[in-house]
Amino acid sequence: MTDSADSVAPEQRPRHIAVIMDGNGRWARQRALPRHFGHRAGVKSVRAVVRRCGELEIDYLTVFAFSSENWSRPREEVVGLMKLFLDALQREVAELHENNVRLRFVGDLSRLSTRLQTAMHEAESLTAGNTGLQLQVAVGYGGRWDILNGCRELARAAAQGDLNADDITETQFAEAMSLRGAPDVDLMIRTGGERRVSNFLLWHMAYAELHFSETLWPDYDAIELDEAVIAFSRCDRRFGRVEPVAHEEVG
Repeated sequence: MTDSADSVAPEQRPRHIAVIMDGNGRWARQRALPRHFGHRAGVKSVRAVVRRCGELEIDYLTVFAFSSENWSRPREEVVGLMKLFLDALQREVAELHENNVRLRFVGDLSRLSTRLQTAMHEAESLTAGNTGLQLQVAVGYGGRWDILNGCRELARAAAQGDLNADDITETQFAEAMSLRGAPDVDLMIRTGGERRVSNFLLWHMAYAELHFSETLWPDYDAIELDEAVIAFSRCDRRFGRVEPVAHEEVG
């Protein structure tokens, strides 16, 4: 039994957690169920992690819901995932709003149905003034896509004479990408036993602590999240320096 992450001092907790929610399909296969049962079961884990991050006063949580590469999956699975996104939005957004969670969608949303895009926009508008956990859901997202988009935005600005290409800073580059306004990722969690970042937040995870769990996503819960936060609190984060840097000085 792990200690509770409540005992971790606030300044030793990650400010920004990113999660690759892996293992839904394998969870379903182990039970001789269609893959979409695993995706539906995974919604429970999203709810548990969001709630726990709120309790721990984590500032930002970014979850990888659907990658740019996932469009190549069988059409039936993609259609089922899109329906699941819409159903979950309609079911969960009111509670998120009541709990002061701000919801934001990042990625290439242009391939989504008009109905789903509208629901996402309405959810973002409803929660825009909330000041609690900032929940960022990556849909149709790829880290390389995000970096390329940032390059294009800055190139257009330079071509129009709005900035000098030689003067572009890391801060300006970060503000040209999807997570503009959010700090770099402190802790990346991947479930399902795989040990790779899968083209997720490549720029933003430059100095993230990486935590890999063998647990399939539908079985992931607040207890395992606490374990990851406690492990993070014990890390000496040097950022290339000799001495560890206090968490509150980084961001």
